[in-house]
Amino acid sequence: MKDDEIKYVVSFSGGKDSTAMLLMLLEKGCPVDEIRVFDTGWEFPQMYEHWKQVEEYTGRKLTIIHPKKSFVYWMLYHPVTVGSGENKGKVHRIGCGWPMASLRWCTGKKMAALYRNRLDATWYIGLAYDEYHRLSKSSSRFNLIKKIYPLIDWRMSEKDCLKYCYDRGFTWGGLYNHFDRVSCFCCPLKSLTELYNLRKYYPEQWKQMLEWDAMIKDNKGFRGQYTVHDLENRFSNLDKSKEEQYFLFNEDVM
Repeated sequence: MKDDEIKYVVSFSGGKDSTAMLLMLLEKGCPVDEIRVFDTGWEFPQMYEHWKQVEEYTGRKLTIIHPKKSFVYWMLYHPVTVGSGENKGKVHRIGCGWPMASLRWCTGKKMAALYRNRLDATWYIGLAYDEYHRLSKSSSRFNLIKKIYPLIDWRMSEKDCLKYCYDRGFTWGGLYNHFDRVSCFCCPLKSLTELYNLRKYYPEQWKQMLEWDAMIKDNKGFRGQYTVHDLENRFSNLDKSKEEQYFLFNEDVM
C-alpha cells in the first residue's frame, strides 16, 4: 500500500491493551492500513516473540520502527548542551542518563519516530477504559494528530484486555506474572515490586542495567535519587520478614 493510501494506523506496543485492541479491530472488521510498533532495543526477549506470534495469528505484518540512534547512545554518549543563557549551546554533560518520570526523553523520541510520515492518518490508541483519566493529562506536540480510543468506547478495562488475550493463546512467556506492564525492561516507572521481580526472574536484563548504571557519568539515579546499584544493595540484603518486606516495597520509605 502506498503511503498516501494509509489512512488508519494502529499504535502497537505489544502489551495487553494494544494487543487486545488490534485483535478486536480486525475481528470487528474495522479499517486497519498499518500496524506500527517502535523497537526501543530495550524490549524483553519474550516481547519480540509476542510480536511474531501476533503476525502469525493475524496474518498481518508489523511495521517495526527503529530509532536512528540507539537509546544506549542517547543514555551514555550523546553530548547534552545548555538550552538557554550565556552558555547556550555548550556541552555540559555526556549522555542523557536514565529516563526519569519527570524527564522521559525516551518517550519523546519514540513518539517522533512512530508518527513520522503518518501525521495525517487516524491513529488507534490502546488506552484501556480504566485509564480514561490519562486523556486529560496528555500534553504533546502530537496532540493535533487524529486519535481514536476503541478500548474506551468498548469499555474494555486492563483486566478485560489481559483475559481477552489469554483466551486467544497469548501469554508473553509469563511476563504478566511478574509485571503490571511489560514495557521496556529498564523502565524507571516500574514499581519496587516489579524491579525486585526483574532482578529475581530476569537476571540477564538486571545485569545489563547494572552495567549501564556503572557507565553513566554524573549518575543522577535510575528511580528518583536511587541508582540501580542502590537498588541492588537493597534487594540483595532483603530479609524475608514482614517488616523488611514492608520497607522494601512501601513507596513512601524510599
